[in-house]
Amino acid sequence: MKLIRKYKLTLIGGVLGCIAGYLYYHFVGCASGTCAITSNPLNSTLYGGLMGALLLSSFKKDERKVSNEK
Repeated sequence: MKLIRKYKLTLIGGVLGCIAGYLYYHFVGCASGTCAITSNPLNSTLYGGLMGALLLSSFKKDERKVSNEK
């Protein structure tokens, strides 16, 4: 449970990215089948999940404590 709380934004971004990736495949896709990412729903979904997780993880607060010692 602690792990889920720690990576909450990353997990939410991954889930939303997977949904967006599949929707992109479904509505835009690749008619010729030669596109590496959008020609297959699995590739499109996984790529969307990765991009969503990376995007939302960049908004995570830095938990390191900064000391004022020199």
